[in-house]
Amino acid sequence: MSKTSSELPLIPVILSGGAGTRLWPVSRRAHPKPFMELLDGETLAEKTLSRARAVAGDAPVITVTSRDYYFYTRDLYKGMKNTSSDERFLLEPMGRNTAPAIALAAMCVRDNIGENASLLVMPADHLIADIRNFQASVKEALDLSNKGFLVTFGIHPTHAETGFGYIRHGEALSLSGGYRVAEFVEKPDEATAIKYLESGEYHWNSGMFCFQAATFLDSLKRFAPEVYDAAARVWAATDQSQSPIEFPAQLFSECPSISIDYAVMERADNTAVVASDFGWSDIGSWKAISELYESDESGNSIKGKAIMVGSTGCFVQSGDRVVAAVGVKDLVIIDTGDAVLVADRNHAQDVKEVVSQLTDLKHEAVNFHKTVHRPWGSYTILEDGTDCKVKRLVVKPGQVLSLQLHHRRSEHWTVVQGTAKVRLGDEEFLLEANQSTYIPVETLHRLENPGDKDVHLIEVQTGDYFGEDDIERLEDIYGRIK
Repeated sequence: MSKTSSELPLIPVILSGGAGTRLWPVSRRAHPKPFMELLDGETLAEKTLSRARAVAGDAPVITVTSRDYYFYTRDLYKGMKNTSSDERFLLEPMGRNTAPAIALAAMCVRDNIGENASLLVMPADHLIADIRNFQASVKEALDLSNKGFLVTFGIHPTHAETGFGYIRHGEALSLSGGYRVAEFVEKPDEATAIKYLESGEYHWNSGMFCFQAATFLDSLKRFAPEVYDAAARVWAATDQSQSPIEFPAQLFSECPSISIDYAVMERADNTAVVASDFGWSDIGSWKAISELYESDESGNSIKGKAIMVGSTGCFVQSGDRVVAAVGVKDLVIIDTGDAVLVADRNHAQDVKEVVSQLTDLKHEAVNFHKTVHRPWGSYTILEDGTDCKVKRLVVKPGQVLSLQLHHRRSEHWTVVQGTAKVRLGDEEFLLEANQSTYIPVETLHRLENPGDKDVHLIEVQTGDYFGEDDIERLEDIYGRIK
């Protein structure tokens, strides 16, 4: 007996990657946009998982991410209410755009759940305000997916936006917002965007999709065989018994870097769009972030500590420090403690150029915050001088740092809280609070938390170089040895 459309499973696939360069200095390569906290204290990644769980039923949720982001994502998921044990991860060794990632997720669903199961592809860094309308749009998309369509979600435009691609709808496929896609169009200029808005035929391209695994893979094989073949080679060589599942680096690097839009959606003749209105935002700039906050009578929005004197139309986000803005207007001011961004609100998209220049300079502010999350816990930089570097490390219960040595620095560890197990050369010993040890340069060492409470310690580094690349790992339980 064949299953009805309502019985065919829907598998949410969350794509979690990308640095979100327009949201620097909060979004950085080691702490990208999905991990940004919004006003309610939740991250975009947590909100995306909540949406996924709301439509998945008993089906698993798959997250495609990288090893660098896996541990932090896993911990975020575990910390959420109503945690599910059926969260599955597919780990990319590098970014190759969306088509290879979705292809491998589809192969995973095909082989483990069934080729007629539908994928609901969701970026981890979008915000959706109206969950009920979102669920209704997903139901419409699933119905179309089970009829053999490659479905995308088109957002009713609220203004003439030039930063999004658009979808023009064609003939109606249902009475609840489903249409054939007549045309995909690139980001327009302002005059064209105004025409799109006035016509009522165009929708913002949300970057979310729904289709059966077999339908998508057949289309990929037809329109982008080089992507299909490369992904198939990766999947055939992948050890599916792992948890998480990690793709082999060499084969994955051979996948063409191309988006699903260019590879399939813009070429296929069985595409559909669900016209949607569920309060969608891709949170693509500080201007978009600022619009999430209530403003005062002067049009200023503030997160954190700020004093506004004779200033209008500004958005300020600060941490521990007070930001004072005097006699300015239409500015975005972001203070993260180690970096400050000041930008014209209407030029917020250009922040990516700052990241580009910092990258050229090989500045650490591109990659790291003062607090850096690691698989074993986190560290916070307290001082970063030319002759020493001071960190506060927090090691979670049961976690262990890699067995490592440094060529250009020595270290001094002092335990502040908890009990640490230390390996120093061939010697192992425990350190209690207020006890310390010295690690000379070129000496093998490792730190472990054998207890059930966090270990806090102060690490003082001395030498002539303190970069993270002066770490030679010999053993690592988190797979970070190349």
